[in-house]
Amino acid sequence: MPSKKDNFCKKMARATRGIHAISDALVNAKLAFGFFNDSVWADGLLVFYEVFRYLEGAMIRLRSTKIGLLPLRELQRTKAFERDLDYYLGKEWRKNYSPRDSVAKYLMRLREVEDTDPTLLMAYIYHLYMGLLSGGIILRKKRQIVQKISLFKPQPAVDGGNVIDFGQKNIFQLKHELRESMNRIAETLDEDTKNKLIEESKIVFELNNEIIRSVQTGTHIFEKIVYFMGPVLLVLLVLIIVLNILYKYIIR
Repeated sequence: MPSKKDNFCKKMARATRGIHAISDALVNAKLAFGFFNDSVWADGLLVFYEVFRYLEGAMIRLRSTKIGLLPLRELQRTKAFERDLDYYLGKEWRKNYSPRDSVAKYLMRLREVEDTDPTLLMAYIYHLYMGLLSGGIILRKKRQIVQKISLFKPQPAVDGGNVIDFGQKNIFQLKHELRESMNRIAETLDEDTKNKLIEESKIVFELNNEIIRSVQTGTHIFEKIVYFMGPVLLVLLVLIIVLNILYKYIIR
């Protein structure tokens, strides 16, 4: 086993730290609007749906290769994406749907990699599923909390969160198994292939960033600010009024 201080996953993390930070910032900036707006949340699901669907098809096609050594049976998300999209967009959403340009570009890259050097698909599989297990769960919890405290939205529905719902499975254990499997596979690869995986990892985040930028937030900047700050400002206004009454008629 590689040492915990210098295993392959840590090397990938170091090599992609800069572009990964940009990706995290984009997700927080874009999908944060989905905390209040279901259509934004649904659009975020939609841009990643095709990517996960392609990867899960590739996992089946390449199950006799090293990709088959990744513990992904319990992580399959295509059906969960489709259930969530049915919930948010209606069951007829596929009729007029076609992937946007940024998603088509992403899929083109995935096909190219599968055709020329399929081992490099592990970069996409690893980073996307780790991102879903880590960031996706955090986003879901934030969205639930924000919707609960919002003065202008009803309580969040119990449905619509299948993509980031792994049931009774331990998220930390799933992440550990995926990370350890990736490290074990890397031990069997030559240095050239490992370097290619690291370089492809940078492309993963570049493509992720492109499709995240395409997520439609639906309103102008000023309207977004008002939409987000409105509940906070109203609470502050009520608090000021209450304090003013207390000061005038009780404290004095």
